[in-house]
Amino acid sequence: MAKDRVLVVDDEDLIRKWLDVFLEDEGYEVTLAEDVAAARANFPKNSPHAVILDLKLPDGDGMTLLQEFIETDPDVAIIMLSAHGDIDTAVEAVKLGAYHFLEKPPKPEVLLTTLAKGLEARSLKRTVSGLRRQAGWQFSGVEIVGRSAAMQRVVDLVGKVAASESSTVLVRGESGVGKEVVAHAIHAHSSRAEFPFLEINCTALPDTLLESELFGHERGAFTDARERKKGLLELADRGTVLLDEIGDLSPGAQAKLLRFLETRTFKRIGGLQDISVDVRIITATNRDLEAAVRDRSFRRDLFYRINVIPLMIPPLRDRPEDVEPLARYFLERMIKTMRRPTRDISRDALAMLERYSWPGNARELRNVLERAIILEEGREILPEHLPDELQPGARAIDLEPGFTLPPGGINLEELEKDLIRQAVQRARGNKTRAGELLCLSRDTLRYRLDKHGISAEAIAESAANKQ
Repeated sequence: MAKDRVLVVDDEDLIRKWLDVFLEDEGYEVTLAEDVAAARANFPKNSPHAVILDLKLPDGDGMTLLQEFIETDPDVAIIMLSAHGDIDTAVEAVKLGAYHFLEKPPKPEVLLTTLAKGLEARSLKRTVSGLRRQAGWQFSGVEIVGRSAAMQRVVDLVGKVAASESSTVLVRGESGVGKEVVAHAIHAHSSRAEFPFLEINCTALPDTLLESELFGHERGAFTDARERKKGLLELADRGTVLLDEIGDLSPGAQAKLLRFLETRTFKRIGGLQDISVDVRIITATNRDLEAAVRDRSFRRDLFYRINVIPLMIPPLRDRPEDVEPLARYFLERMIKTMRRPTRDISRDALAMLERYSWPGNARELRNVLERAIILEEGREILPEHLPDELQPGARAIDLEPGFTLPPGGINLEELEKDLIRQAVQRARGNKTRAGELLCLSRDTLRYRLDKHGISAEAIAESAANKQ
């Protein structure tokens, strides 16, 4: 494991040599400088993580070096050493960016504690800076693709929402319509764009782990909590947090999220101190939250809190004019990413894409094109390169209801079970694909499989044996 590097700048031989031996024995890599000139030469050469810097030096003063070092490396932890009469100057140094100051000669235990905390603060600053750089690069070119009037309304609303400072947004739409892209776009076009954008899927983690990811935890809060951990809300301060699949949030987490939205404060798990942050919350769901409120699986007061600005993304089947621009957008990006020869889509293939109902929405369209690029040759994607469900007569957009209730009625539970079995069989046991066929998320499908006692693996195995 690499050692933390410390630059010691002091003109007193005794203190300088003592710090050299003492810090080396404590596991640090130490570089010494007796004056301003030596310090200036050593700082860029050794890139220290921390500097122990005397205020008074024979060829200059520590304040000048302090400002030079911070300008070169804003994250470096600088501890000033001062005689008793220089306390006021040392306090001024802290205001200019020094981590702390100690009176000479420093007490060994105080020096070690201060140095460790300074290095910890440096590490945290670098982590946050990294998140900001990553967010700025990742979302600087967010695009929302479409030429329909419905998508133009979405784009207009994104611009208005981004211009507002911190209003909570609820992005709604079926699985695969691009809710995450819209959330990214809101962040990228807002005043928070230079700060982190962090997201979490509320169905992907158990309740306790989800709360830990959101709010953080203190050391010892639970069995595996060996260190204090900052949660997403804390790490995303001044930025944006996307809570995807908010409709699946557990009752306990719902109560804690409501408290945060009302007070903008929270406690880490196992903590006693209220922490205040400035974070915009964007939530997304494909669930009918109003129905969830009625059946009491989702809190009414939380629904009103997150629904300040509702933004609905229409399904792709309701805007077939967006299929071509989306297809060309996906095709161009995948060809570049996968380093494939330039490909086009034939007019007949485009017509097939536009007739299909796209239960998996834009995500399914992307998957279809990716499969064609990987498996098929030639300069064009042709109708025969598209999967069976897109072929003529298989699935077409139908303006009439797809199912008519018979006069004698039906058993809805049995119908649901039958449709789930068919979807799993057609998807050959792939739950993600089966969910797309039914316009359900993978987690929702898994819940319904368990509810009806259906084994996707058994269905897939049975289908394979019949072939």
